[in-house]
Amino acid sequence: MPLARPAALASSHHDGGRVFLIFVADPRTEGDAQPADVQAQIDGAWRVVGAYQRTDGAMVGFARAVSDGVAVAYLADVFVAPAARGIGLGVGLVDAMIVQGPGRGFRWMLHTKDAHGLYQKFGFSAPPSTYLERPSSRP
Repeated sequence: MPLARPAALASSHHDGGRVFLIFVADPRTEGDAQPADVQAQIDGAWRVVGAYQRTDGAMVGFARAVSDGVAVAYLADVFVAPAARGIGLGVGLVDAMIVQGPGRGFRWMLHTKDAHGLYQKFGFSAPPSTYLERPSSRP
């Protein structure tokens, strides 16, 4: 599958419907996403990065971050369509978001159930003992 290099675009340029399909196809989401919620997350993002097939421009990967735009950012989503996995696209999305983007000097945070090895390549590690979190109360 010929893929273009991940590209950062304004959230309005991302196809929320396609992002939703990639999102719900990922078993980590546990099927609890709603299209309107996914679109609201895209609209409220500080930065979004998409990966697209060169042949037809279809979105095959997506990353989203929230930030204060000055010092702190949270890598909220990194999803790759099942057919595009295993070729380094996740690495490309994280690199485009964190290393190549305007937040390259920020303190970055994320939550993940898997892919710890991927994120460790970008300097992520377990949080210090000073980190606290209030879990979501959403069902």
